[in-house]
Parts: sequence; C-alpha cells; structure tokens
Amino acid sequence: MVVVATGFFDGVHLGHRQIIDTLVRTARERGGRSVLISFWPHPRTVLQKDARDLRLLTSRDEKKDIITALGVDQVEIMPFTREFSRLSTEEYLRDIVIGRFGADAILLGYDNRMGFDSGSPDQIAAIAEGLGLEVIRMDAVSIGGGVTVSSTKIRTALSQGDVEMAAKMLGRRYSLYGVTVAGNRLGRTIGFPTANMKLYEPLKLLPADGCYLVEVETLGRRYHGMTNIGHRPTVSGGIGDANHRTIETNIFDFDEDIYGLDLTVSFIAQIREEKHFPSLDALKRQLESDRDWCVAKIKE
Repeated sequence: MVVVATGFFDGVHLGHRQIIDTLVRTARERGGRSVLISFWPHPRTVLQKDARDLRLLTSRDEKKDIITALGVDQVEIMPFTREFSRLSTEEYLRDIVIGRFGADAILLGYDNRMGFDSGSPDQIAAIAEGLGLEVIRMDAVSIGGGVTVSSTKIRTALSQGDVEMAAKMLGRRYSLYGVTVAGNRLGRTIGFPTANMKLYEPLKLLPADGCYLVEVETLGRRYHGMTNIGHRPTVSGGIGDANHRTIETNIFDFDEDIYGLDLTVSFIAQIREEKHFPSLDALKRQLESDRDWCVAKIKE
C-alpha cells in the first residue's frame, strides 16, 4: 500500500502539516509507505507568470528537511520543467503518481491543483477514482478568528511585518538561513555590532522593512538578538540603496567572529518600522530603546 500526497508545499504550514500527518498516519495504519511528491523550481518561474515578484517561504532543502522530520517515508522533489507542465491531470496521476510511485491512495487538499487542465477538487477526485486510486479528501485548516491558513496569507502577513501571525499559521517561527558577510561596521562604532547575512536562497521572502526581536542560531548555540531589515538609509540624509535590502543582526551577549559561518535568524516580533536618523547619537539612543523593549518582551 502506497499513500501519496502531492503539491508545492511552500512553507509547510499548518494546512500542509494536517495533510502530512494524515498521510503518515494512514500509511502506517495500513502497513504501507507514505510518499510526498513536490516540485522545484516553483512553477511560476518556469511558466513566467509574475515570476519577477515571486518570493518563497521555504527553500528546496528547508522544505524537504521539514517534511522528512514529520515522518514521511519518501520525499521526492521533482524537476518542474515546461515539458512537465504540459501533463494533464489524468497523465500526471496515471504516469507519475501511479506509474512511477505505485500509489494506491492519494490525499487531496481543498485547493490542490495538478495538471495544466486542473479543475476543481471534485473533478480531480473523479479522475483519480477512475484510475483506481482511493481519494482521501482534506479540509482547510483555520486558526483563531476563522482565518484559513494558506501560503498566500503567510506571505501577506510577513510583507506587513506581522511575524507573529505568520508564526501562528506556520506552526513555527519564520526563519532566514544564510552566511555571515562583511558589513560597513557602523554598528560596532556605537556599541551595536551586527552580523550581516547573505541568504542561501535568493528568492526567500524577507519580512517588511523594520526592526525585529529574533532568536539567532550560530556556532551550535542559540541567542536572542534584534535584526534590522531595510535599505540601510544613510544617517545624515536618510537615503538608502533602493535596490538592495540588508539583513543586519545584533546578537545579545555575543562577541565572536562569525564571518563566513552559517547563521539562522528566527523572527519573534516586530519592534518598529525602519527609521531614518539625523545623527549617530540618535541612532544609538533608538537601538538602546529597542534592546530594552526586547529584554522586556523576552521576560514576558
């Protein structure tokens, strides 16, 4: 018995997790294997549908690691090509889901799409059943206030700086992964040295410009800190680089050289939006206030 779930699963949010939990449980109850089929790159980058604006919640490796940790027996990340995009729903189910992976049953989410001619979930279910697949239907997942969880809503929350709402829908804090690179060292001159991050996944979505309380993982240990995302406005004129956003993190109680090393930043709460400052003294006073806010928040 092989039970399959299929989709892009960007973010692996609470709705995805319900599907994955059901996939794993069903396969185990029936003495079979759980298989999750996903794709890379995102279909929009191949089909050029607003691809310039596309930003992802999870990289390929991050997504695969999260799904594997949830107990799925086999995680397949298939190359999404133009040729692949031309498969119909029936061809995809017959040739890939059944033909390549030997599926006996398939989980179908409330908004699952598959094939260039993908219809409604009812239409997909009818095709699947016509091919001999058992179809297990899944409902949407909602959080407080009846908000349906979706990758789109998580992207919207992050674009508004609401990292706490994003975390509720993800079921974990939103994180960035990268390497520490050289910065302008301005923070060090005023007592707030920063680790500057270059993302491993260039298409990873950044939260809105602003200052955030974060948890930082580096050198195998975890720390609290505050991260500023923005265009690094100059102190004097308030003019930054409009085409380049920086990720600068001041790690609390930390004074080690981590240039060239891995860095993970997980967002806890937004402190404030990005600001311009008339002087270094004004910037320093704001950062001291930001740090006090963080310490109070951590103690809550």
